[in-house]
Amino acid sequence: MYVGTLSFDLLLGDVRSLKEKRSVVRPIVAELQRKYAVSAAEVEHLDLHRRAGIGLAVVAGDVGHITDVLDQCERLVAGRPEVELLSVRRRLHGDDD
Repeated sequence: MYVGTLSFDLLLGDVRSLKEKRSVVRPIVAELQRKYAVSAAEVEHLDLHRRAGIGLAVVAGDVGHITDVLDQCERLVAGRPEVELLSVRRRLHGDDD
């Protein structure tokens, strides 16, 4: 069994409140969950309205499958015009870890 994780650090565009931030972040999290069957949530910068940290995890028996899913998730987030992707951290964990 392998676990892959991604952490996104995002800068949000013209967002002036936490309510507006939620209206940007929640659809991204929901789309990641729906399209790729990953566990995803906002995990950082919860009290800042122009920054967001989204984390996701996927579990599978094949490293290749995890790599494909993580690549697709990264492309989805990077392609969203309402956010600027500041950084991405990717980790793979196996049975040996």
